[in-house]
Amino acid sequence: MDIQNEKCVMVLDENLPLGVVANTAAIMGITLGKKMPEVVGVDVTDENGNEHPGIIEFPVPILKGTPERIREIREKLYQPDFQDVTVVDFSDLAQGCRTYEEFIRKMGHTREDTLQYLGLAICGAKKKVNKLTGSMPLLR
Repeated sequence: MDIQNEKCVMVLDENLPLGVVANTAAIMGITLGKKMPEVVGVDVTDENGNEHPGIIEFPVPILKGTPERIREIREKLYQPDFQDVTVVDFSDLAQGCRTYEEFIRKMGHTREDTLQYLGLAICGAKKKVNKLTGSMPLLR
């Protein structure tokens, strides 16, 4: 991965309660770490000799958007022009399941256009990520 020409952002529904925002970002971050282990840096040691696990090697801005804007972005990410972009989505369906087996079962019987996306994590070429999210404000 060419970190200089790559960008990673998270886009979260601006209407979500703080706890759901935190949960959505955490789950997407864990999944990104699995899908892109090469962006996690080496473990580091502090002055006292205590080891700290490596973290992602570049910033991940958290942006806010309306549910409609998030859906619009997700639909664009299904298009062939964005096949080389890494995408993690988190939906109301996923958030409402108690087990992964329940999630698998329910997702298999759910049409994509009925999902409400709580957030998206998008990593890829800066130009492509900016095209989708460049005008979106930071979540504060």
